[in-house]
Amino acid sequence: MRLKRIPYRLIGVTTAALLAAGCGEKPPAMPQRTPEVGVITMEPAAVPVITELTGRTSAFVDAQVRARVDGIVLRREFTEGSLVKAGQRLYKIDPAPYLAQLNTAKASFAKAHANLVSTSAQAERYKVLVAANAVSKQDFDNAIAAQGQAEADVASARAAIATAQINLGYTDVTSPVSGQVGISQVTPGAFVQASQATLMATVQQLDPMYVDLTQSSLDGLKLRRQMQEGRLSTSGPNAAKVTLILEDGRVYPEQGKLQFSDVTVDPSTGSVTVRAVFMNKDRVLLPGMFVRARIEEGVNPAAFVVPVQGVSHDQKGTAQALIVGKDNKVAVRSLVTSGTHGQNWVVDGGLNAGDRVIVEGIDKARPGMEVKAVPAHLPAAPAEADAASAASGTAGA
Repeated sequence: MRLKRIPYRLIGVTTAALLAAGCGEKPPAMPQRTPEVGVITMEPAAVPVITELTGRTSAFVDAQVRARVDGIVLRREFTEGSLVKAGQRLYKIDPAPYLAQLNTAKASFAKAHANLVSTSAQAERYKVLVAANAVSKQDFDNAIAAQGQAEADVASARAAIATAQINLGYTDVTSPVSGQVGISQVTPGAFVQASQATLMATVQQLDPMYVDLTQSSLDGLKLRRQMQEGRLSTSGPNAAKVTLILEDGRVYPEQGKLQFSDVTVDPSTGSVTVRAVFMNKDRVLLPGMFVRARIEEGVNPAAFVVPVQGVSHDQKGTAQALIVGKDNKVAVRSLVTSGTHGQNWVVDGGLNAGDRVIVEGIDKARPGMEVKAVPAHLPAAPAEADAASAASGTAGA
C-alpha cells in the first residue's frame, strides 16, 4: 500500500494553529455592525376626536291613533304601509248613538230656549207691575230668578250640543300627522273603547329620522375635561359631524347633526343618550334599526400620531413604543392612546416633540442597544396613493 504524501506547507499551518490553540490565544473577532432602524420624528398635529357609538333609529314623529269614543268599527279607509296626510280619515266608527245624543241635546236646547223666552217676558211684565205696586216685590224677585235659571239651562243645553258634536266627530278617526301608517290593530266589526284608549294604528314620520346613541358617562366626562383643559377645540354644539354606519357595514350617504346629549345618567347602565338627526328621503332608515355612528366631537390640535406598526402592547395591555435617544440607544416608552386615526395611533401621553420612534426594523432593536437611526420609508395612505396614481396617469397621457 502506498501512502499519499502530505504537503509540508499544510503541515506547517496545521501545526501553527494547534500551537496557538494550546497557548490559549483566540482568533481575531469580526467587527459587529450597528443595526439600522427606520424612525419618525414626533411633531404635534391636529387630529379630529372621533367617538364611535352604537344605538338604534327611531321615528321623528310616532303618533298612536287611539279610540276616543266607544263603538263598533264600520270600515277601514287606508292601505297598511301607505303614506297618509294629517286629517285623513282612517276609520269610521258607528255614529248612530252619537247622532242620537246630538239630536237629544238640540231638543233640550230648544226646550230651554223656549222656557227662557217665557221667563224673560214674565220678568219684564213684573218689572212694570212692581213699580206700580201691582205685584209684590217677592213675586218680581221670583220672576228674575226664573229668568236666570232659564238662561243657565240654555247655556247647559248649548254645551251639551257641543259635546255631542265633538263625540260625533270622533267617530271619524283621522290621522294626527302626515306620515306612513303601519299595521291596523283593529278590523271592521271590532268594538273599541275610549276608556281603554284602544290602539287602532300608528302613523310615523320617517323623514327626518332620529338616531338614539348610547355613550358611557365616563367617556362624556373625559370629553368635557379635555375641552376644559383646552386640549380639544370646538366651534359649538352644532359643529359636531355624525356619520352613520348601517347594519351591512355601508356608510349612510347623508351626514347627520348632533341634537343633544341627555343630562341624566341611567343608573343601571351608567350611560347617557346622545341623539342625532338624519335626513331619510329614500326611506333607507327604518325605526328600530341597529346602527353605529361616528361622532366628530372636536379637534385635538396637539396630538401625536404613530403608525400602528410602531406601537405594541405588553402583557397588561399597556401601549408602548421603542424610542431612539440622543445617545442613539433604544429605550422603551409607555404611551397613553385615545384611539386610531386612519392607519395611526393617536397618542395623548408618553411622547414629546422631537422624539424618534422606531417604526422599521423593530425586530432588530432591543432596549439599551445602540442603533443607527434613519428616516423611515412608510407607504403612502390610501388617499395619497390614489392621488399619486392619478397624477402619474395624467402625466403619462
